[in-house]
Amino acid sequence: MTALSTPSRGFRKSAAILSARGGLVSGVVLSVLVLLLVVVAVFPGVLAPGDPTASVGGAFAAPDGSHWFGTDDLGRDVLTRVVWGAHPILLASVAGILISTVIGVSLGLLGGLARGFVSGLVMRALDVMLALPALLIALMVVAIVGTGVTSVVIAVGVAYIPAFARVVYGSVQRLRTADFVAAARLFGASRPRTVLRHLLPNLATEIAVVASSAIGWAVLTAATLSFLGFGVALPAPDWGVDLSSGGQYLETAWWISTFPGLAISATILLSNYLGDYVGSILDPRRTVRVRRPWLPS
Repeated sequence: MTALSTPSRGFRKSAAILSARGGLVSGVVLSVLVLLLVVVAVFPGVLAPGDPTASVGGAFAAPDGSHWFGTDDLGRDVLTRVVWGAHPILLASVAGILISTVIGVSLGLLGGLARGFVSGLVMRALDVMLALPALLIALMVVAIVGTGVTSVVIAVGVAYIPAFARVVYGSVQRLRTADFVAAARLFGASRPRTVLRHLLPNLATEIAVVASSAIGWAVLTAATLSFLGFGVALPAPDWGVDLSSGGQYLETAWWISTFPGLAISATILLSNYLGDYVGSILDPRRTVRVRRPWLPS
């Protein structure tokens, strides 16, 4: 019974090989999809050389061999608009997350290393922002700044600052008493040198995982702002704008809104898987499963 119930060494070795190969295949597939998304965002004309604002056929043409995603109410090719519509959404999302990363990490370090009034003031302000949904913060920002792609970038950047700051703050609180930090201070390292040479390298994995996962939620926020009319304006292509404009034709021309919506959903899923994969690559000692309660709803 013991011999039957205990996995043999050969079985464990085979399982490990299959697991490694599965991880390799998943990594290759994920890399190809991310590369494809980057090409679509940066060079949309490579995949869709047509003009996204030009009429190419009859209005409300269903998907077929000539127009794979059909045409909209003005006869514009939906596939071309979906490809070109990725650019403003992904630009706003990535640029916004870069802003969130820089400011959020800085505030997290300040709150974690400072003491007394400064630390309390920073973290209480961030707690107030964390209590608000990211979309509400973004709407408040665009109401102040105005509409347009630049406003969406700023809104997304501000909305996700608390997520990065809270993660970094918790990690700094844990690492500030570590032996290597105490040793650095004992040998006369200044606070900036301690932060740059000792704390930030140990925070890199968590920051990378949070950033790669947050891009998907930033896409949802940016698309929602465009859907509500605060981003790109028609006739320019944009996932959120096209999703909104096609909503009135759902019963007769479902494809106008469906394909931009699928593009948004696929990007969010890809971002979440990318966050998990980045965590497993940067920290191979454990399987990183991204916990996302830190993301504002």
